[in-house]
Amino acid sequence: MKNVFLVLMLLSTSFLFAQGIVKGTITDSEMKTPLPGANVMVAGTSNGTTTDFDGNFSLNVADASGKIVISYVGFLKKEIEFTVANGKTVNLGEIVLEADDSALDEIVITSFSLAIDRKTPVAVSTIKAKDIENRLGNQEFPEILKSTPGVYATKKGGGFGDAELRLRGFNSENIAVMINGVPVNGMENGRVYWSNWAGLSDVTRTMQVQRGLGASKVAVPSIGGTVNIVTKTTDAKEGGSFFATTGNDGYQKFGATVSTGKLENGFAITASGSKTTGRGFIDATSFEGYSYFLNVSKDFGDDHQLSFSAFGAPQVHGQRRNRESIEDFRRNDRETKFNRDWGYKNGQEYNINENRYHKPQMSLNHYWSISDKTSLSTAVYASFGRGAGSRSSGVNKFGLGTDYRSGEFQPINFDKIVDENVELGALGSESVITEDINNHNWYGALSTITTELTSDIDLLAGIDLRYYKGEHYREVKDLLGGQFYNDDSNINNPVNNAQVGDNVSFYNDGIVLRGGGFAQVEYSKDDLSAFISVAASNTSYKRIDYFNYLDSDSERETDFVKFFGYSAKGGANYNIDNNHNVFANVGYFERAPFFNAIFLNYQNDVNDEAENQKIFSAELGYGFRSENLRVNFSVYRTSWKDRTLTRSFQNPDGTFGSANILGINALHQGVELDVDYKPFDKLKLRGMISIGDWTWQDDVTGVQVFDDEQQLVNTIDIYIEDLKVGDAAQTTFGLGLDYSVLERTTLRLDYNYYDKFYADFEPNSRTSANSSQAWETPAYGLLDLGLTHGFKLGALDATIIGNINNILDTEYIADARDGALSSAGDASVWYGFGRTYTIGAKIKF
Repeated sequence: MKNVFLVLMLLSTSFLFAQGIVKGTITDSEMKTPLPGANVMVAGTSNGTTTDFDGNFSLNVADASGKIVISYVGFLKKEIEFTVANGKTVNLGEIVLEADDSALDEIVITSFSLAIDRKTPVAVSTIKAKDIENRLGNQEFPEILKSTPGVYATKKGGGFGDAELRLRGFNSENIAVMINGVPVNGMENGRVYWSNWAGLSDVTRTMQVQRGLGASKVAVPSIGGTVNIVTKTTDAKEGGSFFATTGNDGYQKFGATVSTGKLENGFAITASGSKTTGRGFIDATSFEGYSYFLNVSKDFGDDHQLSFSAFGAPQVHGQRRNRESIEDFRRNDRETKFNRDWGYKNGQEYNINENRYHKPQMSLNHYWSISDKTSLSTAVYASFGRGAGSRSSGVNKFGLGTDYRSGEFQPINFDKIVDENVELGALGSESVITEDINNHNWYGALSTITTELTSDIDLLAGIDLRYYKGEHYREVKDLLGGQFYNDDSNINNPVNNAQVGDNVSFYNDGIVLRGGGFAQVEYSKDDLSAFISVAASNTSYKRIDYFNYLDSDSERETDFVKFFGYSAKGGANYNIDNNHNVFANVGYFERAPFFNAIFLNYQNDVNDEAENQKIFSAELGYGFRSENLRVNFSVYRTSWKDRTLTRSFQNPDGTFGSANILGINALHQGVELDVDYKPFDKLKLRGMISIGDWTWQDDVTGVQVFDDEQQLVNTIDIYIEDLKVGDAAQTTFGLGLDYSVLERTTLRLDYNYYDKFYADFEPNSRTSANSSQAWETPAYGLLDLGLTHGFKLGALDATIIGNINNILDTEYIADARDGALSSAGDASVWYGFGRTYTIGAKIKF
């Protein structure tokens, strides 16, 4: 109680020193949007603040009159005079900053979990909306980050939205992806499916990558880093735009955005929508996608703001799931575009693997300025995922070189399979197409209170609550001519002559509850800023199985299996002078294992030995800022212990068993450097280099597995010490330039180089004492070219944007899975895309 009284006394006494409050909104003259993270200072003092997510600021002032100085990198500084009566609030309204064409562009932002340049002690890279608009073209959304240190982005199989992002050697399961501060990683497996967000690039205002510990204010931190995507809020100005883009392989995209601006009644509305179609660069990966976005906000006086956002991207696209050997790619006439999983049915293209999904997300955000010292920000959100991925079931007639192809690598003859199923008649179909359904309902709430304890110290505390229920089942999509499909997987209905739409093979639900809290103390005075943060969470898993257990069986539904996790992290940034700064951070946290590590063998068998994963991370960094040069350098070391790993095996009596394996440890360390340089007004240069050393640490041998009668049934040995972590290039290098050919015409060149890419493998596969290093794929470099030209179309601003990616048509392996011999001869791979292009136009009104 004494501590509570102390805080209340500090709060009450601090109110006495304020003369009044100055408020306002900072906007960008060119983009007509708010500027989050702009610095607002009282002239001649150290009293200042930064603008929030919507460009708003509120600043306590000790004098009745004076000037505030507003600065933002890339914009001209502005001074505004104010006069305020004692204890009153004066609103300066909208303050427009003009772009500084002679300065090096940079954005510094703060909201929810975003970092502030030269203040937040983390390694961070930020991509502006204009860069996304100019450079993305028909690339996958994560590829806009490919020139960021520590990032490796691929298209995986090449289907629309099937991209994969890896950060400092960690895959998407271990990278927190957030949209406006709301987490979107799957609650059961941590994965991010970018096809669910394929239209998000149209409404993204900025995209920030925080490598390592990051600044995210949620109860469960990530291992590799955090990607926070900030969408448009309600635009400050009335107007909008529409665009149209075309590209290779039938790519077509068009859409529009419109905003009312802020109305006299305090309401403002922004809406956006688009449609994207194409055949796909890879064989049989045609796609159709839509995106929509809506934001409605309302100001309720000076103290309350309410904002509702909804967005989604329903889509359907063909996929390529199977990697092939290098030799097979070379032996077929489609070469790197080859996809084995399609053919013709009734004269129409037909892909076994088709993905369809729609995951709308809605959030209601409330900002409450409780006092001049304290504010409360709350977001409640919901997401409803509906969709599936198709596959083949039954007798496999779809392999290479079968009688169902006219040649080894020719498309599948589905008509022949249909004829055979018709002939089987009352026996049912041998081969069918099924869909794996993955639906979910997800609800959550994030609430953070911020209070100023002293002029130098802020306290932040909050809660992070989530509920998730996932439905997983397989249903018949296409009987391929047959009368039914015989399935005996459901113990409650062992003779199931399944029709289209009926469930087969499996049916289960996963429920995840997560509740946590966090607290952070931030110190900022003069050139030093620092923070200490702690968090705790409880993750509970439950599984309900409708097929493997009788309806009357009490084991059909498990109890909740609970895991307690916690984290502690801290860091500091010191601005040596106006040009140089140094920072450091360190943290330790424990994270619950994922759902599939708790319930083994696809049943309700609970893994009683599952343990939290343990992560320790530390980082040192240096930064340099001047008008025409920006440098960031960092050194990091992340130790990941007890990575979740289980192994299934067959017991001597023929039943299946499994074991939880502890001691699977990895060390990820490296150095990163990125540089932006503007030697003169027309030319901007970029460069980055990232050198990683990601290695498995220890062999795990002699793990003995006993049955319920304490009889030894298996001994497990895993030999991974000093083997490189695969699945991402450990060395990357990039160079880029933007050159203003004319006043509104810019030429762009970007070169990215990738090396030390080791084929992916599971530690479970290394069972020999002389396990070899995974196969290292050939290094490669890619050159991209872009051009942006602005012009007037009557009274309207118009822009033409063109991009050619991989302009040299370089052939390269972008993804590899290691084989038994760890060589090029037995690896299975996906080649990256060859030369692709887009050209589009945008008109603002």
